[in-house]
Amino acid sequence: MSDAPAKSVGNGTSDLEVKDGQIIFDSVWTSLERELGRAKLAFPREIFWLNGAPGAGKGTNTQFILQYRDYGAEPIVVSDLLSSPEAKKRIDAGMLVGDREVVEILFRKLLAPQYVTGAVVDGFPRSMVQVECLKHLFARLNDLRQEFRHSADGVRFPKPHFHILVLFVDENESVRRQLKRGQECLEQNERAKRDGAPEIEVRKTDLSAEAARNRYRVFKERTYEPLQSLRDIFHYHFINAQGSLPEVQARIIKELQYQSSLELSEETYDLISPIPLSSQITQHARQDLVRRLDDYAERQTVLFRRVIELIQEKFLPIIRSHAISGQAHVNIETPVFDDALAIAMFIDIFSERGFHAVVDQHRIEIPESVDLTTGRILTRLKKVWRVSIRFEGSEIRRGGA
Repeated sequence: MSDAPAKSVGNGTSDLEVKDGQIIFDSVWTSLERELGRAKLAFPREIFWLNGAPGAGKGTNTQFILQYRDYGAEPIVVSDLLSSPEAKKRIDAGMLVGDREVVEILFRKLLAPQYVTGAVVDGFPRSMVQVECLKHLFARLNDLRQEFRHSADGVRFPKPHFHILVLFVDENESVRRQLKRGQECLEQNERAKRDGAPEIEVRKTDLSAEAARNRYRVFKERTYEPLQSLRDIFHYHFINAQGSLPEVQARIIKELQYQSSLELSEETYDLISPIPLSSQITQHARQDLVRRLDDYAERQTVLFRRVIELIQEKFLPIIRSHAISGQAHVNIETPVFDDALAIAMFIDIFSERGFHAVVDQHRIEIPESVDLTTGRILTRLKKVWRVSIRFEGSEIRRGGA
């Protein structure tokens, strides 16, 4: 986020920044869809989201990654976007360039035709809000893939590939590299003065060990942890950036080659993608559970009460006797479970109370008589419900050594 301060605008109120990833993403996406049309929101097939500790070599290795992946367009450097006309216009108006503005400027840049095959984004995401926006973008691109894949526009909406690439060095190495870079810039500017050439900008934190160390700590505290949260969602490349440039680049190649072997083909992905991710199923599970329980109580009151009574009379005594182990297994014959809705109620009630219940039906044929004429054994069907209930057990405290 830009360091530009919030200033009073218009009626004298400050431009307060929203810090909710879902709200920010929805706002940006709605704006783009309204302006460009849904069928025009074709993002790059593959995006490398490059981040790293100060002095880890992001700028040095960006061109190497572009060449390795054969991308034709220049990298998108988020800090440069904050110097764009759009950002400057907002700053000049006395407003913040916050997460929403960064996300919108970045998304618009990614929609440029030169990035259709792939892009490297340097410096995003850097906060938990931006991480959430990235997750929402990936989910929305998957939705577009499903929506358009059988249409004439299907080729413009391939399976999205997001790579999180983090270059990492320890604190001492980071400070050493920052100060070395600062010294080299000062020496270059001295030569430029003598030759009458333009001078380059020197980062202030590259001139002070204390400032360089603080910059590293800010990265660890504000950026590193949000990036870690993406490890189980996207292709996550954690690169040890200590060592010589050839050594680091060899590690990058090795990591990217390994991850490429794990990627599904377009055909395989399209076949299995209608099955939702576990995170999509569980995202609103609690709200759905509450809605179902309220519906049972209002519309199926008699059956709901029967299930509650069954739990109180037959299950709670057994659960209490297994309070330490945290597991109870009950075999029961009950006509209540003949109604499939009663089983759903049973599981939902236990879920709401913090238990995990699984119900399985076991059918047993019990011999009752023999037809002496035919020799046929007549049986009756016995239904036994096997119920497993798991919960957090109680620890036993023991005295002595």
